[in-house]
Amino acid sequence: MSPSDTRQTFLDELNRCVDLLTPYLLRKSYTSRFRPGDIRNAATMYVAGGGKRLRPAILLWSCGAVGGDPDRALPAAAAVEIFHTWTLVHDDIIDRDDMRRGGESVHVRFRKRARETYRLGGEDADHYGMSVAILAGDVQHGWNVSMLTELTREQGLPAEVTLALIRELNDRTLNRLIEGELLDLQYTRLPVGEPDSAAVEEMLRKKTGELYRFCAWGGAQIGLGRNLPEDPRVLALSDFALECGVAFQMQDDVLGLIGDPNVTGKPVGNDLREGKRTLVLHEAWLRADDSQRETLQAVVGNPNAGEKQVADATSIVVELGAVEIVRERAMKLIRNALPKLEQLQPSHWRDLLGLWADFMIQRQV
Repeated sequence: MSPSDTRQTFLDELNRCVDLLTPYLLRKSYTSRFRPGDIRNAATMYVAGGGKRLRPAILLWSCGAVGGDPDRALPAAAAVEIFHTWTLVHDDIIDRDDMRRGGESVHVRFRKRARETYRLGGEDADHYGMSVAILAGDVQHGWNVSMLTELTREQGLPAEVTLALIRELNDRTLNRLIEGELLDLQYTRLPVGEPDSAAVEEMLRKKTGELYRFCAWGGAQIGLGRNLPEDPRVLALSDFALECGVAFQMQDDVLGLIGDPNVTGKPVGNDLREGKRTLVLHEAWLRADDSQRETLQAVVGNPNAGEKQVADATSIVVELGAVEIVRERAMKLIRNALPKLEQLQPSHWRDLLGLWADFMIQRQV
């Protein structure tokens, strides 16, 4: 099979996940619970708007990679997508992002609704938009737990496995993710160049990698049909997904700097204006001279930085080789992760996981 055919197989399987999940998530048996209308619309807004569904795909493919039936894991895949979605809704508030996937973020949409429907203005409209987004995230968090129970109620999975998944997601994964989010926020208050690259990478591991780790862990547990957290296959898949998840975030940070906003759906330069301590910024700062640091300093953490200032800062980061350094680091993580798949029997699902790893560092969205 040629590289283009291989990539198309991966994309076809990813699209199959989208086709399975979107109608499943938008069933009236779910959405009718959410009232009033603003909460229902806010809770389903990102789900209805699409997305790559990478995390659910990893869960389904991990289930298949240990010999299980991926269709049986559909409730968990849906739950993971909703879990991820509530983190995005809240993350957009924290990062003050006005856009998500090429459209408005939830708090911005409902800020506008406050102005147009309730005739609120200024801080009152801002407060309403953020309040709806926070509450929508709360609803989504409960929604994901409810869907996980369907593994036992509808799919017949032993209750001990379902309980193990609920505990793992809402204990270890949730707390590590929030730790990573808060560290991300705290690091923006440090001088540019701090913390060191190891601390930044560890933050990415918690902020992004941990949810990917759970997807592989949970999918494998469902596939095995028993709670076997120490099974070598479960551990191999967990470690593989964790490292690939960190590589995903590294590439995401690169695209946030030099990606096409028409493709990524996010304005270029937001991470710089927000003062995000990405590895790209850190590597550039280490190599910059005094004049270049002055240009970077004028943009990092400055929400009012102009387009030319951002463009100049971006050019410096690229010229100093920081983008290539981070991409090479991401590729190294992928290369170190791929051998872990050798602990699994050859299968279509194992092949898809390998293709996903390659997609992590080749993607443009």
